[in-house]
Order: sequence, then structure tokens, then C-alpha cells
Amino acid sequence: MRRRPPPAPAALAGLPDTLHPLVRQLYAARGAKTVIDAELPLAALAPPHLRGLATAVAVLADTLAQGHRIVLAGDYDCDGATGVAVGVRGLRLLGAADVDYVVPDRFRMGYGLSPLLVDAAVARGARLIVTVDSGIASLDGVAHARALGVPVIVTDHHLPGPELPAAAAIVNPNQPGCEFPSRHLAGVGVMFYLLAALRAHLRGLGQTLPSLSPLLDLVALGTVADVVRLDTNNRVLVAAGLRRMRAGQMHEGLRALLRVAGREPQHLTSQELGFVLGPRLNAAGRLDDIRTGIECLLSDDSLQAEALAQQLDRINRERRHIEADMRDSALRISAEATATGLCLFQPDWHEGIVGLVASRIKDLHHRPVIAAARAQQRGMLKASGRTIPGLHLRDVLAEIDTAHPGLIERFGGHAMAAGMSLPEANWPAFSAAFDAACAAHLDDDALQAVIESDGELPGAWLDLEAALALEAAGPWGQGFPEPQFDGRFAVQAVKFMGSAQQHLRYTLSHPDGGMVEAVHFGAGDAALAAGQTARFVYRLGVNRWQQRVTPQLMVVHVDPAST
Repeated sequence: MRRRPPPAPAALAGLPDTLHPLVRQLYAARGAKTVIDAELPLAALAPPHLRGLATAVAVLADTLAQGHRIVLAGDYDCDGATGVAVGVRGLRLLGAADVDYVVPDRFRMGYGLSPLLVDAAVARGARLIVTVDSGIASLDGVAHARALGVPVIVTDHHLPGPELPAAAAIVNPNQPGCEFPSRHLAGVGVMFYLLAALRAHLRGLGQTLPSLSPLLDLVALGTVADVVRLDTNNRVLVAAGLRRMRAGQMHEGLRALLRVAGREPQHLTSQELGFVLGPRLNAAGRLDDIRTGIECLLSDDSLQAEALAQQLDRINRERRHIEADMRDSALRISAEATATGLCLFQPDWHEGIVGLVASRIKDLHHRPVIAAARAQQRGMLKASGRTIPGLHLRDVLAEIDTAHPGLIERFGGHAMAAGMSLPEANWPAFSAAFDAACAAHLDDDALQAVIESDGELPGAWLDLEAALALEAAGPWGQGFPEPQFDGRFAVQAVKFMGSAQQHLRYTLSHPDGGMVEAVHFGAGDAALAAGQTARFVYRLGVNRWQQRVTPQLMVVHVDPAST
């Protein structure tokens, strides 16, 4: 365990005194320095100075003026789904009379704007194609569209390769020459900026247009679900969306998803966006058809939205069952693994779930992991990877591709996650190359998992006031981590929960003399007994049950031997 250093007193000076003192300390420890960093007003958004934006706006404005059909080409994850919904809704708000969308069949077309997806867009009457959360690596797809006489605007946030597609315009904060201060925009964030710039352009021509702020609930969901870094700009977007959702101002699809998940909007946090709503949309893209999720987000009919949300919930339950079986298999084959970079493959795995398996095994072994499954295309594998701090996954795949031409057929992604396809016959050679590349980049210290803590809370702060303040604070996420604390507690009582008795509820006593309830999920096999004392690492949360609202510790780690 490693404690984050407490902020210097001077670091607190620019933060508002109205914040709970615990929240002020946590903000300062994460680099927040000003009232803007704490309050995150929408007016603090970075201005839309993205490379390619002016050209994209001009092309869009001309297409709108001519009344031609615009087809958005999306992606099959939550970021792509929310990006498509934002694009369709936003363009309609700005006067587009003819907007449609297509998304690739994950199992037949693969990721990105492929020639097959272009043909699907053209078949739907596209006179302009706008990619969402994809396209920066779609050289063949963009070339195919150009050959058919259909211009393409690429909106993406993934890292580009050595060659850019020959699109009419490219809007991507990570493309060469772009000086936009927030390179961590999600795909939905890039789409929102494009719409904001288009709105400003049309208003300059004298048009009266509605605000785009109703789209911020979707922007917040896609941003959090894609696990992009929550720099100040992304925190502004997410905070604005959460404020609207907590006030009940959200689209019917999100309202229905919250109902099926049993969540109240007034207490919504960024964690619930990422771990409750996001998976229900992602499951459709992993197992079925992401269009079910997109239609849910586009629906303005509460009954239709409810039916689609129920369908998404059923798909997500199926995803959990498949994932559990694959995870158990992955645990068995990785149990004795000694490689620095783990490569896992089983012939019966589901290609839509390999990314989740890679994430679970990465967390367990604290190693970069690539998990693969057989693709529908005979002789090919689809693989997805997750990594640990210190290793940029997409860059490592690029290194392997350069050193071993032809080993990987196609790849792309981020620093922390990537996907690829390759011939099954190449898997042993790729596994060896990946392990060697990881070993070259990671030393022994990097391979040691560290649990971070914000220190020990005094008993006076293990109360409902502090818990509610943390719930209302944030948004927490990648790069602005959710607070967790550590401290020694004595177990006064323990109760097993769940049908398999795998969850625990503790009553704990603090050295200061106070008592607090705690839950530890999935720890039934390691239950402490009443009378034991241990060091707990936990998050301070709020438990709402039958009209009672109490503070509650969410335990993430227990060290019985710690002194």
C-alpha cells in the first residue's frame, strides 16, 4: 500500500472554503488548484480550437443547406453509441432534416469505417459520412467512399498511425498539429465539440438555434464509460451531465436504464455511469447489436425506452454469465504464467468478451494482458489488450508491427487499451514478441501492484456528512481517482450475504471509539472473525435502505497482518 502525499497548506488556498474540508484536501492532492477545478462550470470548457474543425463545419453547413442526407458511422461500444446519439440528436437540433446512422457488425465487419460499412451508409442514401469514435485508421474505407463520390468527415480520438485517411476533414485532438489542450476527449466529446462549433457558425449566419446542453447527459456517460483521463476539460463535461441527470433532466433512454438498474438519479455518481449504465450499453455491442442501445438513447417515448432498456439489461445478464466462464478459464491458464506480457487464448472464447477478460487478469496479475478468441473469418483471431502504468499498449503493438511485419493484420487503440486481429498461426510468435516487448519496457518496480490510499480518516470524518460530501464531489475517474482510505479497525460482528455467501457485512470499531458498518464484496472465503483487528483499505460511501441513510465503508482490501 502507498499513501498519496497530503497536499501542502498552500495548495488549498485557491479552493473554495464552502467545500467540506475532506473534499478540499482530496481535490488539492489531485492537482485541483482553483474554484474552476472545484466547481467545474460549463463556461470553463476549452474553446473549440481543434485542428480540422473549421473545415468540418464548412462541409456540414453546406450539406445542411442543401438538405442532403448525413449518415453517421459509429462504433459498437458505449462511447460510440452515445456519440452517435449525440450526433443524430444534435444535428436535428441544428436543423438537419435528414440524418441517419450505421454501425459495423462487430463479427463480420470489425472495427472502424471499412469499405463494407461505407457500402451500408451509401445504401442508406449517404451524401456525407461522419465517423464517430473511429475512422483515424480507416484508410481503405475513406478511400472507398471517395471513389463513390461521398465525402467523409472523421471524428475520432484514437491515436493515428503513420498515414492519415484522405478525408474531407479530420477532427481528432490526437492528430499531428492539433494544439487543443485536452487530448483526452472521448469520441462523444469530439462529436459534441463539432456540434458546438457548427452551432456557433450557424448562429453567426443569423439562425436562432436551441442550446446543446440537453446532450450533456449522453456526453457524460460516454466519457466516463470509455475510461479516458478526466482532465479538467473532461471533468467539466461529466460534471455538467451529472448535474442535469441529478436534477431529472435526461433522455428517456437513460431514465429507463436507471430504472432497470434500480438507481435513483438524484444520487447518481460518475462511478454509476461507468459501472452500471455503461456495461448495459456495451453488452449489446459485445454480444448482439449496439443499435439496440443507440435506439434506446434516441427514444423519446418512455414505453419504448423501457422495453429497450429491459432488453439491454437481459443482454447484460447474459454477458455476465459468459464473462464468468471465460474468466474462470483464464484464471486457470494464467495461474502458473511467468511472462511479463500475458497472452491468453482459448478456442471457445467469445470475441466480444475478450477485452473484459484481459482487464480482469491484468488486475489480478498486474501484468499487461492480451486475450484472444477465434473470429468469424476462418483462421483469424480477434484480440483485445489491457495494460498497467508504465507501458503504452498501442505503442508496443506498433513496435511489434514494425519489427515483425505481417505478424499483426490490424491494430489500434489507446495507451491503456487496444484491439487487433491476426492469423491464428501467428499467435505463438506474437505471444513471444509481446512478452519480450513488455519485459523491455517494464522493470520489477512497475510489476509490483500498489494499492493507493489517501491516508487515515479520523473517526469524526467517518460520518454521514463526509460521506454525502464525497458522493456529491468529483467526478472521479481515470486520472482523478476516486478517494480511498486506510485504517485499523476491530471487527465487532460479521454477517455473510448473498446466495453463495460470498459477500460480507462487518460492524467495525474505530480506535477513536466510533462504530461503522462496512461491506466487502466477493470476500466470503476470507472472512475475518469478531474480535480480529486488521488494516482495511476502503471507500467512504452512503447506504440508503428503507428510509435510512447511513455512512458505509466499501472495503477494497484487508490486511489482517498489518500493524
